[in-house]
Amino acid sequence: MKIICIGRNYAEHAKELNSPLPAEPVFFLKPDTCLLPRNQAFFYPEFSKDIQYETELVIKINKVGKHIQPKFAHTYYDEIGIGIDFTARDLQQKCKEKGLPWEICKAFDNAAPLGKFVDKNIFSDMQNIDFHLEINGKTVQQGNSKDMIFSFDTIIAYVSQFITLKIGDLIFTGTPAGVGPVKINDQLRAFIGEEFLLKVDVR
Repeated sequence: MKIICIGRNYAEHAKELNSPLPAEPVFFLKPDTCLLPRNQAFFYPEFSKDIQYETELVIKINKVGKHIQPKFAHTYYDEIGIGIDFTARDLQQKCKEKGLPWEICKAFDNAAPLGKFVDKNIFSDMQNIDFHLEINGKTVQQGNSKDMIFSFDTIIAYVSQFITLKIGDLIFTGTPAGVGPVKINDQLRAFIGEEFLLKVDVR
């Protein structure tokens, strides 16, 4: 199982990080050791002083595929969930300045909390899925799949040109604007629509 993450897939998020808008999907990988099962605590790592949340819709691949055509991409997932792409922003900035890879700031242990999945068929329009994140009861980030630069199907088709997708692979589809820091004793709660799907206590 692999975790594929899409970067800069919401225009407003790209702007808040002063990043150019991509002409094609930008992706990177996280190892499976990044997964933090739902309702387990996230322990703030000693190597960073600026861990930030990035809330994302997540699709789970249900069959093997390579060079998938966009018109068939919708058949490669049945479920949609929500996750958090934790980022050590201070380490990321150092990597950017030196032109280094980003694994140190994106791929550390438990950097991908993952919530419950729901059947995609409950959504009448895949291009209109609301989601949001609360910290200590206050909404801090909200998004809708209609604002994605690249749709779920476009992402699947594009990534499969380079990497064979396998059953159980997860695709974090990008975060909207509003990312920010977490601190010890915060409680994060993530929702698709009004359905509560993920809780993370920061310790």
